[in-house]
Amino acid sequence: MLGCFRSVIRGGGVLQLKWGPCRLLSSSGAVERVRLRFAPSPTGFMHIGGLRTALYNYMYAKKHQGTFILRIEDTDRARCADGAVDDIERMLTWAGLHPDEGPTAGGNCGPYQQSERLHHYNTHINILLDLGAAYRCFCSEERLGMLRRNAARTGEYRGYDNRCRKLSHSEQRSRVENGQTFVVRFKLSADVVAFSDAIFGVTHHDVATSEGDPVLVKSDGFPTYHFANVVDDHLMGVTHVMRGTEWLTSTVKHIMLYNAFDWSQPVFAHLPLLMNKDGSKLSKRQGDITAQFYKERGYLPEAILNWLTFCGSGFEDNTKIRTLSGMVANFDLDRVSSHSAVLDCDKLNNTNKEHLKMIYETPQGRAEVLTQLRDLLLAEHGQTLASQFDDEYLKRALDYRIGHISLLSELLCHPYTFLWLEQSNPSHHAMALVSEQYSEVIGRVLNELMNISASEFSPESVSARLRKLTQKFGVVTFRQLMGLLRLALTGSKSGPPVNELMMILGRERTIERLQTVTSQVT
Repeated sequence: MLGCFRSVIRGGGVLQLKWGPCRLLSSSGAVERVRLRFAPSPTGFMHIGGLRTALYNYMYAKKHQGTFILRIEDTDRARCADGAVDDIERMLTWAGLHPDEGPTAGGNCGPYQQSERLHHYNTHINILLDLGAAYRCFCSEERLGMLRRNAARTGEYRGYDNRCRKLSHSEQRSRVENGQTFVVRFKLSADVVAFSDAIFGVTHHDVATSEGDPVLVKSDGFPTYHFANVVDDHLMGVTHVMRGTEWLTSTVKHIMLYNAFDWSQPVFAHLPLLMNKDGSKLSKRQGDITAQFYKERGYLPEAILNWLTFCGSGFEDNTKIRTLSGMVANFDLDRVSSHSAVLDCDKLNNTNKEHLKMIYETPQGRAEVLTQLRDLLLAEHGQTLASQFDDEYLKRALDYRIGHISLLSELLCHPYTFLWLEQSNPSHHAMALVSEQYSEVIGRVLNELMNISASEFSPESVSARLRKLTQKFGVVTFRQLMGLLRLALTGSKSGPPVNELMMILGRERTIERLQTVTSQVT
């Protein structure tokens, strides 16, 4: 157990035990500077808000050469979902937020799942009971339900009425010996505790007046969040607690627990609330706010992390495209906003586009993106069709369109389906609307293209020849010619610039498609 009794003090005839963490040493023997934890509950797929919390803890830890810990808070057994722990670790790995300590990484402060740390909670709840800072409550569910109903009727909710506070130690022991079911509650102090949050500033909540004494240990022997997270943060040497703003009002109770143990409290920093564009709060019931949702749609992990930094900031320039290492280097906790942040998916699309371009600029990145495109093509159209396109063809598609797509999968959708599938020939009516002499015009274009060697087939060369053709022929304008060629090659009136799509298709495919159109227009 990473902890020890620091001192024994006799005050008022009562033995008071002060519990403190052992000094956490690095391999060099130096005390670790900062230790932060990401402590999710495994209730389902990782929420995008949870990923943001992990990111901000990771950035601060790495910015200060500290330790990033993953701790699984699974004491609410009824809400734990099968496979959720694996999903959390898988998503962190995918995002590049690798824990230094955790269930898989290991470490000196384990176990890192709270369901495996019950002996720690038992030890510490007994300390609070001995100090008189906690007491056993024997109120039945029926009585607690009656209190809730009365509160609902009167509109004056105060929580539990602290009835069992009055029970003496001997009476509590007697009831326990008689087999009565109980929970352990914490005696809230009547004093209003103020604390300075690193993001929200000086904060205070009169929890003793507005709430009843909170439960620390449930009747099944498992601790509540309020108790377990305080004990674990202390024993694991956590120096900074960075979490969502929904825990801001509960922090006073946590500080009271630190004071009851006579422990030094960590720095608290509560991240701003994430909102939908319509101003509503993000909910776990929304299917589109899990990290898995964005991964499955092809968003890049660094792009998602970069996008999440726009929701709360922490940077001098809050709109800059950054790699994860750049986020760490430039992160400043003092710049995190306390205002609610809107999760804008339009910004994610643009951010992903910029990250895709950035990756494609490196030789390794180009190879990875090309492989991903081939995998997508194979999944969408099967081996027979995918095998018709070599890597050079895929590379041309990426070279010309990488700066125009937000997701790689867009290259398989309209207006890019012409790249992979033979399009239906445009009707005579559609072509004639552009020029009634379309057949003769395309025939002349074919002659020009067949007189261009493969080595000369470039956007500049093709464009120059076609401009000269329109000037010499005089039947269509250059703009009309581009419209005809787009219809003939793609079957659509919109899409990439014609000279670019011809370069992607290549000389042979371009000629083949134009020949097909001139012979088969309906």
